This record gives sequence, structure tokens and C-alpha cells, in this order.
Amino acid sequence: MHCSVTLEGEELWLLADKAVYWPARRCLLIADAHFGKAAAYRSLGQPVPQGTTTENVKRLDRLLAAYRCERVIFLGDFLHGPGSHASGTLAVLRAWRERNPELPMTLIRGNHDKRAGDPPADLRIEVVQEPLLMGPFALQHEPDAHASHHVLAGHVHPVYRLRGKGRQSLRLPCFQVGGRVSLLPAYGAFTGGFTVTQDNDRQIYVIGDHQVWPVHLSAD
Repeated sequence: MHCSVTLEGEELWLLADKAVYWPARRCLLIADAHFGKAAAYRSLGQPVPQGTTTENVKRLDRLLAAYRCERVIFLGDFLHGPGSHASGTLAVLRAWRERNPELPMTLIRGNHDKRAGDPPADLRIEVVQEPLLMGPFALQHEPDAHASHHVLAGHVHPVYRLRGKGRQSLRLPCFQVGGRVSLLPAYGAFTGGFTVTQDNDRQIYVIGDHQVWPVHLSAD
């Protein structure tokens, strides 16, 4: 499921799999995949679950099957850290690349990429510095405003707290759209989140139960 929004005159689809599809460019935008994060933690002796990279790649396969993509752009933090170069993690990524050998892929280098190092050359991922200007958008990792283009960025891992009765609340990954900078949620399954709020300039779209829906400000 997706939610269609118009931003700077362009239609964007906010996807429940925590990515953005840009139909006019047939482009998939993914922020903060953090492939190999669990492997990096295990390399430090932390007892964290296995299989997170495999699950993230399966979700990517579903997206490519569902949407006509001619390019995938990662908005930073493709790999989590030096420990993400574990043989198991790279084997999963290489097998995925072999299934999609002709698909152009670009990584806008983020802060974790600087620590982890660029992806192995055989993954054939073009690596560039931010911003990458496309149409009215500046594609970035850091959510810093651009002088002339609307920024689509990651880095923050935005989540929104839905509040129920009493102490009941639920933190959900979200998109924050509008103003001069719009935020994508972290694509990676094994990531934390930073709570963001809604204001009159930016709309929150939360993700839950395989759906995306807007959060409406209270009238009081």
C-alpha cells in the first residue's frame, strides 16, 4: 500500500515498506538501510538476532516486483559500520545484485558510509557526495536545507508517537513531508528512531499494518 503526495509539483508515493517511489523518474528512494547492522553488533559480542539483512533484501525484492524501477537511490547509510563487511552480509547483498544485474544503483554517502567504507566494487553501486540534484529535489543524507531545491533526506530515522487513552501510546515509523526538508523513515529493520512532531508546515504520514496514512492535527 502507498499514499500519494504532491511535492514541488511532483507526485511521490510513500510506501508502507518505508521507501519512496517517484513515478515520473521510475526511481526508488531508500534512506538508512543499515545493511549488516546486526552483524556489526555481533562482531562486538552483542547477542542480537540474525537474518536482518536477508529480510531487508526480501522487502527490496518485493518493491522491485511491485513498482517499475529504472534506478534505486540510497540516501545514505547503506552499510552500518566496518563490521557490516561480514562475509554473510556481503553474500546476501551479492546474491541480490546478481538477481538485478542491470539495475542502476546510486549511494549518496552518509555518516555511517564514511565509517563503514564504500560498498564492495562488485556490487556496482555508484557512490556520490550529497546533494544529488534531481528535478526540484536535492537528495541528501543529512536533513540540511538547500538554497534552491527541496530536500529529501534520511539520517534522523523519524518516528511519530500516536497517543491513546491514559498512558497508551505507540511509536511508528513515519514520513515528515513539507517545509524545505522532507524526511524518509529508516528502511532498515534493525534501527532505532527519533520522535518528530507535526506542525503547520510539515505533514506526518505514519506507517503501520502495511499501510501509510496522514496524521491529522487536533482542533483543540
